[in-house]
Amino acid sequence: MHGITKINKMEQNLIFMRRCLQLARKSEGFTKSNPLVGSIIVHQNRIIGEGYHRQFGESHAEVNAINSVKDKSLLQQSTLYVSLEPCAHHGKTPPCAQLIILNKIPRVVIATRDTNPKVSGKGVELMKNAGIEVIEGVLEDEARDLNKHFFVNQLYSRPFIILKWAQSKDGFIDLLRDPSENKQPTIISNQLTHTIVHKFRTHVQGILVGTNTAILDNPKLTSRNWYGDNPTRIVIDRHNRLPQSLALFDGTVPTIVFTKKTPKNIASIDSLKFIEMDFSEDTISQILNHLYKEKIYSVLIEGGSKLLSSFIQNNMWDEAYIEIADLELKSGVKAPKIQGEEIKIKKYLNSSQLHLKRE
Repeated sequence: MHGITKINKMEQNLIFMRRCLQLARKSEGFTKSNPLVGSIIVHQNRIIGEGYHRQFGESHAEVNAINSVKDKSLLQQSTLYVSLEPCAHHGKTPPCAQLIILNKIPRVVIATRDTNPKVSGKGVELMKNAGIEVIEGVLEDEARDLNKHFFVNQLYSRPFIILKWAQSKDGFIDLLRDPSENKQPTIISNQLTHTIVHKFRTHVQGILVGTNTAILDNPKLTSRNWYGDNPTRIVIDRHNRLPQSLALFDGTVPTIVFTKKTPKNIASIDSLKFIEMDFSEDTISQILNHLYKEKIYSVLIEGGSKLLSSFIQNNMWDEAYIEIADLELKSGVKAPKIQGEEIKIKKYLNSSQLHLKRE
């Protein structure tokens, strides 16, 4: 379309990139460990093709967007919008930058570059060298937030770490319980927030708890109340105190146990893996290094208070979700103390959820 002002072009770029981000979110929970990416093809201000990266190992967003265009001759007069820099390397799929060049798309608008030092800028360079006009930084903050897990993995070679707990308004996460009493955990979450937790579990690759939490609560640590993949269950059991009767050892979900020495009398379960580590050294770094090697790139830490506090004290966390229920326990297990940048507060029935990120 002729006669469009520079301001209008900028506004259109924002509108079209918002659609890319909207498409990218459709595969949330299914592309792990790949990023969420959306792409559209625009011809004369009209979207003629759309695509997003649907699932790990499948075609990338740009490929799906290009393939969705019915009249391929229009590609040579179109603009491709994409929420992440097109790849320039061979992985499970061919380079998207090369596909864009082969289809003679003259203009590409990108939200953000890939942060992987081995990849960053190479897709842009490849396209520019082919004579393609490349515009960068459209809704960059939103795009980076969408793939915060991926970017932390690429930059720091560790999983993205999320802390989660529920507490009473007077600051307790549970009443004091003795394992021999076989008492159930204090119910703090309501039915709605409990379901939201299960949804949240489908967005991460691992879920971690400490020894006492596993013994006292006997949690399943699955996402059974929401559609999606179960995360790998991870538990710390330094002295092999966990009985084999726990739900963690039911063989239904891949489970990792961090221990000082692998027990000899444990039943053979295909989905169960013991990883030995030196508890006299930095345990947090060892856990994260092992999980990264296991290709677990995002971890939700659900308890207990001692384990959560250890990550907070070591400043080794990225985000935290704290549910504060409208009830008082008067005494019990103290909730962890945390400080961070407040992102938002949401209200769920008689609870509020505080969302923080590390400053």
